[in-house]
Amino acid sequence: MGEVRHFDPHAQGPLAGIRVLDLSRLMAGNMLSLQLGDFGADVVKVEPPAGDPLRDWKDDGHSLFWKTYGRNKRSITLDLRRKPAMDALWRLIEGADVLIENYRPGTLEKMGLAPEALLAANPNLIVVRISGFGQTGPYALLPGFGTIVEAMSGFADRTGFPDREPVLPPLALADMIAGIYGASATMTALFARERGVSKGQVIDLSLLEPMFSVLGPEVAIFTRTGKVKQRAGSASNTASPRNVYRCADGKYLALSGSTPAVAKRIFEIIGRPEMNTDPRFATNSDRVRHRSLVDEAVGGWFAERESGEALRLMREAGATVGPIYNIADIMDDPHYREREIIVEAEDPEFGALAMHNIVPRLSGTPGVWRRPAPAQGEHGREILAEAGFDADEIDAVLAAGAEP
Repeated sequence: MGEVRHFDPHAQGPLAGIRVLDLSRLMAGNMLSLQLGDFGADVVKVEPPAGDPLRDWKDDGHSLFWKTYGRNKRSITLDLRRKPAMDALWRLIEGADVLIENYRPGTLEKMGLAPEALLAANPNLIVVRISGFGQTGPYALLPGFGTIVEAMSGFADRTGFPDREPVLPPLALADMIAGIYGASATMTALFARERGVSKGQVIDLSLLEPMFSVLGPEVAIFTRTGKVKQRAGSASNTASPRNVYRCADGKYLALSGSTPAVAKRIFEIIGRPEMNTDPRFATNSDRVRHRSLVDEAVGGWFAERESGEALRLMREAGATVGPIYNIADIMDDPHYREREIIVEAEDPEFGALAMHNIVPRLSGTPGVWRRPAPAQGEHGREILAEAGFDADEIDAVLAAGAEP
């Protein structure tokens, strides 16, 4: 993984000077603010006295989720049920560029933090409102965890095998996708503000709509054909050959023949060139219709060979193939090492901790390693001092529950 990344709080990324107040909890908001923090924005996590619940997602007692998604951020603890803390938040809002929240729709208004009030106090503020189903609509007030969205977006119904139950992703996929969409929307709003196209504005970011977008043209397919695509396991309703195939040593390889040229090569590699002239396999649509026959031929070839040999032969012939990796395989892969997709960052608890590198890679304005994930409330005093609070005011805010 190369040299340990050392944090430098004075490092200047391309978003230096942008102040982000992140009032969100758990994954989507933290993913969004991570993207901004990794490129130099000053992300201030405003946490309740109990802290962001992400801190409680632990493995063997360690908050490794927090250490990964809390990097390049500062933390202040504010009990917003108390007036001194709420007054302090308003002072912070006046100097902020972005505010991120993921309360249930209507909660911000009940707290006296309605977008209209926020924009009146700071007309240049970008307010990102994250919720499960959006700020409006019949489902707006429903609890909106990613699991429910992954189900109701149509995603889970397309995942798994046709004779089994639908499968939910084993990770916070809806939150991750929404966070990436949210970072893009935030940068668009900041760019529009920079150009004078607009001042501040509100971004209504649901988990549902980004997740639904992943389905691509399925709504067009349904409205034009009346057909509901069915689960196909690791196969595909749109391309063939495409599947996961078991090799003689018990390992699995993923193969995709999504273009005619690659499909032709695959049939030649497996010793079945006659399939290239068989009308049942003449086009991609034909191959999809006769997918079971394609998988029988291709799967039989893999089953007779060790995974290493099968991978080599397929790659030498120009087929699109790759092994099914677990995290141990990833850690041992030379491509991951050479490109430093995984890096070690200094950590106050472990000395160094492996995590994903900053994504994506910008040649002229790369991301920066400014801070490890903060302890809860670690930067409260300095954040308040930067906002113009004097020592007595800081003590008053903290005494009112700004820190645990």
